[in-house]
Amino acid sequence: MNWVVMIRGSRFRLKGWQQAAVAVGSAVGALLDPRRADLIAALGETTGKPAFDRVLERMKKSPEGREILLERPRVISTNVGHAWDLPDNTFGAAYARFMGSRNFSPDDRPPVRFMETEELAYVAMRAREVHDFWHTLFDLPTNLIGETALKVIEFEQMLLPMCLMSVLGGTARFSDKQRSLFYQHYFPWALKAGAHSTDLMCVYYEKHFHEDLEDVRRKWGIIPAPPPPRPNATIAVPL
Repeated sequence: MNWVVMIRGSRFRLKGWQQAAVAVGSAVGALLDPRRADLIAALGETTGKPAFDRVLERMKKSPEGREILLERPRVISTNVGHAWDLPDNTFGAAYARFMGSRNFSPDDRPPVRFMETEELAYVAMRAREVHDFWHTLFDLPTNLIGETALKVIEFEQMLLPMCLMSVLGGTARFSDKQRSLFYQHYFPWALKAGAHSTDLMCVYYEKHFHEDLEDVRRKWGIIPAPPPPRPNATIAVPL
């Protein structure tokens, strides 16, 4: 199989063994340095084509998903900057607080490089760019436990192999206390939250910025992350 590598609008083709080599190299590099977003992105692209194909087909069957595919919005500063001016109770304002409190920029996502078509490349880019929307909606921190829990939800939603590998890699780096907290508290919640919510790749988030945060959570079936349990408290997963 030949694969198209997309770099700033230009393309060239990779043979199957080259695509496999990029996947293996990215996986090893990401395990050695989990901060390498470019390697994690490459791993997601080179192992995720079947999953992105399924997401694309679901988007084509959804009215809002088709609108996203037609307009191809990008989550970049020039398009989402107005979120910082919205009322405090809105989804957009919550997203702005999430980004501002961590000094994140929506422009920091690495480009898509390994996809067969422009359409699939956009779906992969969209999945990457809505990540911070999901952090906001599920009220998850950006620490190791929070990111790993969100990868469980992303796997539930998209079945990307990279998400499963990230969960395995993340939990391997946990301390014993973190691992116990994750598997007893966050993992069962994340499984339920990912299955309970709507198809989150078919949501045109930018058009809902002005809506009340709790209203959109209810509309999309979002179950926010439970707070960490108090010492000696009984673990409970929201119904």
